This record gives sequence, structure tokens and C-alpha cells, in this order.
Amino acid sequence: MKLCNIYLAGSVGYWLCTLLLSESLIWLGTCAAAINLASITIERYLKVVYHVWSKTKLRRWMLYAAMATAWIISFMTNIVAMFPTTAVIHGRCYAYMIWESQAASMIYFFWYMMSYVVIITGIFIFGYWRILVVIRRQAKVMARGQSIAAGSSHVLNRVQTNVIKTMVIVSVFHAISRLPGAVSFVLMMLRVDATVFQIFFHVNQLLPQLYMCTNPFIYATKFDPVKEVLFRMIPCKKTSEQATSQTDRARGTVDQSTERNR
Repeated sequence: MKLCNIYLAGSVGYWLCTLLLSESLIWLGTCAAAINLASITIERYLKVVYHVWSKTKLRRWMLYAAMATAWIISFMTNIVAMFPTTAVIHGRCYAYMIWESQAASMIYFFWYMMSYVVIITGIFIFGYWRILVVIRRQAKVMARGQSIAAGSSHVLNRVQTNVIKTMVIVSVFHAISRLPGAVSFVLMMLRVDATVFQIFFHVNQLLPQLYMCTNPFIYATKFDPVKEVLFRMIPCKKTSEQATSQTDRARGTVDQSTERNR
């Protein structure tokens, strides 16, 4: 729709501007996904670092409340803030650009950067770092007691490696994907050349979407439970496994009948 350069007029033009051309719906899902990732990190942190407490205190309704909170915060960030700051002027859409004062826009964007860049990245780093510390401590305790087998040691090392890789990949990718947005905010405040601002603005539009699309692949390649669930969802793999099991059963039947004939 942006490439078509539609001339906006009337109520239809206003709603096209606010809901589609402003990209508010896209950022609604993007911000909610980022908060959900932080919630997942906190849940893992509690289950590993405070295992006993999480078993007795962590309830299913808390998880549902965290999911709902992610969407509510994202809705307040994107949709509620969008309507008073978006307008159609001379047939063009100006989204998140009509502010009562420069101070109001600075406060909003500063809060946005702190919430979705600094705080969420900090949750990733702190959560996975503490998980790694606890796993290493447990491995040392088991090694001192000499009750750990070679296979268990290999599993623990693999878990540590997965935690480290996930912590680095998720945290670094999130920081990189949000960095152009912070640069765009600074450039907007400094009122630099419009071309430079537009470059960072469009990069900021692309990277967070790319990050959210790659996250499922990160978790699928780094965590065995996710791999197992994905494998169970592949129909062709189920068919091949069923065919293999049927062939094995048929072979067993043939072998038994042959043995009886002998």
C-alpha cells in the first residue's frame, strides 16, 4: 500500500492510515512477542534458580496473566499512543508524528527504548546468566560426589553449551534489532538530514521483524524438547515411522512362521 502511494481522504483514508499505513498492528504483535520472550526467560529463571519455590508458588493462571499482560502493554504502547499522534494531512499519512510538544515525544520514545531495548535485553542477560551459574554449580556438586556417569556429564555439558549459545544469540540479536530504532530516535531529536533518518527508520522496520521470524529457529536448533515437539508435528516422518514399524512387525511375523515350519 505504501508503494502504491494512495491519496488518503475521508474516513476510509483515516482508518487506512491509522491501522495499516502506520504499521501499528505489526508493531502490536512485535512488541507483544518481545515481552513474551522476556516472560519465558523469567519463567525458566524461576524454575531453574528457584526450583522448589516455582513448584509450590508458580500457578498456571500466572502464566496466562503474563501472556495477557504482554498484549495489554503492547496495545497501550502502539494502539493507544497511535491515535492522538497520527493524522492525515493533504492526503498523506503521518503516523506517530503529531505530538503536543517535543517534550512529550521525547518522553514517549525514551520510555519505549528503555522498555523494549534496555530492560528486555537486561532480562535476557541476567536470566540466562543465572541459569548457567546454577547449572554449573549443580555439575560441580555431582562431580565432587563422584556419582555422575559419563553420559550424564555429556548431557550437562550440552545443556550448558545450549544455555550459553541461547543467551548470546537471543540477547545480541535483540539488541542489534532494536539498535536502529534508538539511532532513529536520536536522529529525530537532533533533526538531522531526512535521508539519513529514513535509512535508519526503514532498517528499524526490517530488523525487529526479521528477529521475530528467526527466534523459532533459534529455539528449535538449541533445545532438544523443542526439536522433539517439532519432529512429532511432521506428517511425513510419522508416516515413515509407521511404515517402518509395520515392516518390522511383518518381518517378525515371517520369522516366527519360518521358525514354526522348521
